[in-house]
Amino acid sequence: MPPFVAAVAPLAYSFPVDAALKALKFRRRLDYVPAFAELLRRMFCQLPDDIDALLPVPLHWRRHAMRGFNQATELCEPIRKQTGLPVLTHIKRVKPTPKQSGLDAVERRRNLQHAFVASGPVEMRHVLIVDDVITTGETCRQLAKVVLAAGAEKVSVLAVARA
Repeated sequence: MPPFVAAVAPLAYSFPVDAALKALKFRRRLDYVPAFAELLRRMFCQLPDDIDALLPVPLHWRRHAMRGFNQATELCEPIRKQTGLPVLTHIKRVKPTPKQSGLDAVERRRNLQHAFVASGPVEMRHVLIVDDVITTGETCRQLAKVVLAAGAEKVSVLAVARA
């Protein structure tokens, strides 16, 4: 049973969506952000109406430095602007995990154990995790567990695509 109450990912992670998301992440094709972010902004209304904070999936600081941006943060920004909801910044990815792509479910789970920490309490009741792709759901599961342990009552997930 996943530790989140709702998950919305409107697109299938297949061509051409997968190619566009990979280009965004790995080739800095930030020109894809407006279209994907608009889709997420529109899907927000399908989520529970008590969401009171946003959490883009954090990147480890090394990966963020190499990539130069966090795709989840870029996708989250239009939702923040539309809703005025705060973005949690004290949940960090502290473990420099290898890329999840190419790993099976067991390897993903092992890879992400203890990857995220909260540097303080989460005082919001219902946190929305924002990401680009839900594959096995393990990233969202591990992140949700940290958010719930830090004090949130509920977690939901919004992503562009699902595998």
